[in-house]
Amino acid sequence: MKDLLIGLLLGALFGLGLALSGMTDPAVVLGFLDPLGDWNPALAFVMASALLATFVLYRLARRRQAPLAAGRFHWPGATAVDPRLLGGAALFGLGWGLAGYCPGPALASLSAGHTGTLVFVGAMLVGMALVRTLGQRPASAALAPGKPAAR
Repeated sequence: MKDLLIGLLLGALFGLGLALSGMTDPAVVLGFLDPLGDWNPALAFVMASALLATFVLYRLARRRQAPLAAGRFHWPGATAVDPRLLGGAALFGLGWGLAGYCPGPALASLSAGHTGTLVFVGAMLVGMALVRTLGQRPASAALAPGKPAAR
């Protein structure tokens, strides 16, 4: 129960930060992505703040033996830049550039009930389900008959 309450509190804080910075408004994001039009630099300040906070807090966290609310840290293990990472980044950028939303702000904007937000979140959830489903195929399913697996 403690983990759920901490998650709820931090999620609410994140959503509040998104709302206060204007990132729940796709026009702000799209304005940043249009440097030759009516450019809006607000997103650059949000990104710089996020990078600074991440830099400082990761350095502090790395000095600790364990996190404050868990038994151990769960650090990312993947370091390779592979086609799956590049494809995911491209899809993220496409969706962000076309709709002006990334997942966090889209979820925070659901309370407004705008049709475009509902469509974006629905498409995002379908895409996540597809990736999860396709990612669970056994490795042998991707092989052509008679071809050995590469090692």
